[in-house]
Amino acid sequence: MSETGLQLRSLLTSGGELQLSLARVEVGTPAADEIVVKVEASPINPSDLGLLIGPADMSKATTAGSGDDVVVTAPMPASFMRAMAARVDQSMPVGNEGAGTVVKAGSDPAAQALLGKTVALLGGALYAQYRTIKARDALVLPAGTTAAEGASCFVNPLTALAMTETMRLEGHKALVHTAAASNLGQMLQKICLKDGIGLVNIVRSAAQAKILTDIGATHVVDSSAPDFMAKLTEALAATGATIAFDAIGGGKLAGQILTCMEAAANRTAGAYSRYGSTTFKQVYIYGGLDPSPTELVRSFGFSWALSGFLLTPFLQKIGPAETEKLRQRVVAELKTTFASHYVQTISLAEALSLDIIAQYNKRATGEKFLIDPSR
Repeated sequence: MSETGLQLRSLLTSGGELQLSLARVEVGTPAADEIVVKVEASPINPSDLGLLIGPADMSKATTAGSGDDVVVTAPMPASFMRAMAARVDQSMPVGNEGAGTVVKAGSDPAAQALLGKTVALLGGALYAQYRTIKARDALVLPAGTTAAEGASCFVNPLTALAMTETMRLEGHKALVHTAAASNLGQMLQKICLKDGIGLVNIVRSAAQAKILTDIGATHVVDSSAPDFMAKLTEALAATGATIAFDAIGGGKLAGQILTCMEAAANRTAGAYSRYGSTTFKQVYIYGGLDPSPTELVRSFGFSWALSGFLLTPFLQKIGPAETEKLRQRVVAELKTTFASHYVQTISLAEALSLDIIAQYNKRATGEKFLIDPSR
């Protein structure tokens, strides 16, 4: 095995310039409790794009060099520099999750037992040919599972499960999800079907709606339709959903969901109250597909909340034992409930092609890319 490997890096300079490049880093010898994984698949998630590209103006991007030495440069709008001050002039590795083959192992028996196994990893720096990680942090994939099949078994599956667990823990009986035709959205729909949970899916086109109805979704509402608010209220009344997870973030959608939840609740209200219904309504924003400000028109009373939601703090809250239960469910249903789909598999070098960047940076629903660093 080569003692060095390529790793994709993102650098934001103090001069307001984003630079993407491939660095050659040493693989090294693993410590006793570590393994070295040859990475063969790593998805490009929205959370990865936040670090890789963020709000840089890729319409003005340029490239210099060729092959492994190519450097992509793009301007970062001045208005975003203050928010990203902590990462300025640091070359940062990218890639939250992935999978591959264990090619080196430390002396500990637990590490040695993983040699030759296909494992999934979570921990960053996975847009790389090799990744060294603690053996205890690797998830062994079932026999016959490829790296591509296991590459997305952490972020989307655990987030989808975290949504239904949050629903239960907070006393709601059904939920709402936006950008619902995504890989994560399809997983959530399958979970809800399997667990008997009411789910209202919000999509942005008829084509996206069909993706969900084809896998058994009952309540799918198109936010681009003229009767969106009426249809959403009907779906909320039918399911009793009072908690939502919003991947869009910006614009009016979060407020519209709260408004329709209030309208649905008022259908069974015993009497009018100037303070609105007593039904508590919760919207969690967990993504930023729309980076514009979140707009709220206060038409939903006073019993509501709008909050952010992140997977890692949720897993810390429920603790290691409950987290492990969720992980084992993902492994058991990896090729069914938690199967991921990709439109294209690219190499590390191809990930720095301006044409390909333009495609995966669209963050379009149902158009997830997979990086295979071993190519």
